[in-house]
Amino acid sequence: MNNLFPLISGAVSDQKRILTISGITGKIRNSLEQGFSHVWITGEVSNLKKPSSGHLYLTLKDEHAQIQAVVFKSVANWIKFDLKDGMEVLVFGSVTVYEPRGQYQIIIENIEPKGFGALQQAFLKLKERLGKEGLFDPCHKKPLPLLPQKIAMVTSLTGAAIKDILNVINRRFAKMEILIYPVRVQGEGSAREIANAIDNLNTIAGIDVMIVGRGGGSLEDLWAFNEEVVARSIFASKIPVISAVGHEIDVTISDLVADIRALTPTEAAELVVPRYDQLTDALEKIKARLIQSLYNKIKTDRSRLLRAEHSFPFKRPLDRIHRLQQALDENMQRLVMLCGHTLKMEKEQLKGLANRLESVSPLKVLQRGYSITTALENDIPLKSCKELSSGTKVRTRLYDGSFISSVIEIEG
Repeated sequence: MNNLFPLISGAVSDQKRILTISGITGKIRNSLEQGFSHVWITGEVSNLKKPSSGHLYLTLKDEHAQIQAVVFKSVANWIKFDLKDGMEVLVFGSVTVYEPRGQYQIIIENIEPKGFGALQQAFLKLKERLGKEGLFDPCHKKPLPLLPQKIAMVTSLTGAAIKDILNVINRRFAKMEILIYPVRVQGEGSAREIANAIDNLNTIAGIDVMIVGRGGGSLEDLWAFNEEVVARSIFASKIPVISAVGHEIDVTISDLVADIRALTPTEAAELVVPRYDQLTDALEKIKARLIQSLYNKIKTDRSRLLRAEHSFPFKRPLDRIHRLQQALDENMQRLVMLCGHTLKMEKEQLKGLANRLESVSPLKVLQRGYSITTALENDIPLKSCKELSSGTKVRTRLYDGSFISSVIEIEG
């Protein structure tokens, strides 16, 4: 007994490492959730149960194994196909443990029929390529007309979408002109029909806006609106295009290329035309504001005219003219006085300059007995006898006249 005691004592000391069932189940759950979060799984549906709660419970299996799965109501409500036992599906979700039964399971966040994954990849690939080309760029989006005169629709005549659109348009704005171009909206060749319809409508004059779309459906049903040929026709359209494909959660390439995306066909009808009563109410309000503004303008201008009519200038209009004439006379008198004073000053200054000029005049010098001799031929003053020769004729200027003489002899 003494030899066993240490073993028992050691085991008791390690009790803190002993786990409960809930504890170890929680650790397993955490480990699974961390290691298998957001995974894709493919398998066959079996044991499908649809209780009144709206959740779906099923088993996914293949040849060698199976896993329990649950689709909660928030996800199940958006499944667009009829889920049945034996159906091959592709699911996306997270693996966890249902602790009350200690059973691992996958919580499905998205479920698709097998083969949808390939379509999804094709969608993403085309979306990336067209996005790089700029087909989704907002700068290419055309605005919708405020009140179109003619609306064109590209859709199926047998679908619910056309009925919804026509009902809403007629309710909002009756007697609107609508041109319907019927096409197939799913199946082989439908994409080319839709693209041709868009191209052909662009050759018809007078169309203000175009609605292209259909009601809801699976990805396969909506695939025509994910085809490149439709996207390029929408992008090339000179007519503004509203894409109305499926429901709010359905996003197609056509939605991204179109000028406006409507979440549903009904919303497309609401976007394309205003409500007649709301439009008339808005026009009446604008009319009332214009009338009030015009009335205020007339009232203001009339007050100004009345003030002007009773003002002093209007009572005695000649008074202002007389004051201006008097001011003009006074300015003329000041101008005459100023001109006379200026002329007198200038005359005195000119007289002074004349006296100074006369004092240095050569005539004054000649008056004192001097003379100036110039060559007769060019009248240039002679400064040296060297410029003369015997017989040269010269002109001599005295104070009161001049005489011409001929050189007989040169001294010097």
